[in-house]
Amino acid sequence: MNKLVVGLDEVGRGCLAGPVIAAAVILDDSVKIQGLADSKVLSEKKRQVLSTEIKAGSFAWSIGRAEASEIDEINILQASLLAMKRAYAGLFITADFVKVDGTFYPDIDVPGECIKGGDALVEEISAASILAKVYRDEHMRFLDGFYPGYQFVKHKGYPTAYHKKIIQESGVLLAHRRSFSPVKKFI
Repeated sequence: MNKLVVGLDEVGRGCLAGPVIAAAVILDDSVKIQGLADSKVLSEKKRQVLSTEIKAGSFAWSIGRAEASEIDEINILQASLLAMKRAYAGLFITADFVKVDGTFYPDIDVPGECIKGGDALVEEISAASILAKVYRDEHMRFLDGFYPGYQFVKHKGYPTAYHKKIIQESGVLLAHRRSFSPVKKFI
């Protein structure tokens, strides 16, 4: 059997609200998924189509998350690594090697490497990027239902001018990252 390689990536590090989400994906070499790329360069519709294909055409996949309160407690870098660790732990099979997007390796007891820009270079990481982005966007749509005036469905928690204005006018929610300066100043 071929060596099982897991790709790990996270999304949502720069957001002012919501969790940071990571995904772990072990692709099936016998299934070719066309169009894998960094989730940031794909349309929302394309990401959703690819997400379905990735889930169906992988040996295993898993989602991990770290909540806004955890981000505030341990900082965004450590929370991102924690989300990756959780995503990896959610796999039902053990990988032989881990490929992580970025320059920091999570606390996983499996050999691996960090690849800067890996979400655009390595299929497993691209797949993880897509799953994480689709999952996070769905979660932000869910939050939008609880807090419709905050328009999470539009800005997805990112620090847009509109999002900052809404925080200033309507206040800080539990979903917000209170340690982030654009939020902290309104507490």
